[in-house]
Amino acid sequence: MYSDEVHLPTASAGKRFINYLIDYLFIVGLGALVGGAIGLVLSYVAPDKLYLLEQDNMLVDYALGAVLLLVYYTFFEGFTGRSIRKFFTKTKVVLENGEKPTFNDILVRSLCRIIPFEAFSFLGKDAIGWHDTISKTRVVEMQD
Repeated sequence: MYSDEVHLPTASAGKRFINYLIDYLFIVGLGALVGGAIGLVLSYVAPDKLYLLEQDNMLVDYALGAVLLLVYYTFFEGFTGRSIRKFFTKTKVVLENGEKPTFNDILVRSLCRIIPFEAFSFLGKDAIGWHDTISKTRVVEMQD
């Protein structure tokens, strides 16, 4: 199935930007759900510690966001080759040679997304981001 896809065209920068926006909105929503769940659990288990959620700590926010991002992309792309957005835009992740990526390939790809400003690296001429280059993967158009 994947070996024939090496000839599929890579997704355009515009489609990848739409992918990014859809995933970003999904991750923000997921983060709100996780934050709400943490707040509920904390209110029952240790209500005196609720103040910790009200403190503005960018380092903690970034770390929790990075973990959520890592889990989200690794889970979806690791099991399906596609994140939520890729279902909408009919694209998926393959290795540079067209083969199906391994879990380790997807983990490396997901870890690369934590690099600051990486989200905009695919907006160049070839629509290939740092997370693609480093993990030796590509996002390709699916055949109907």
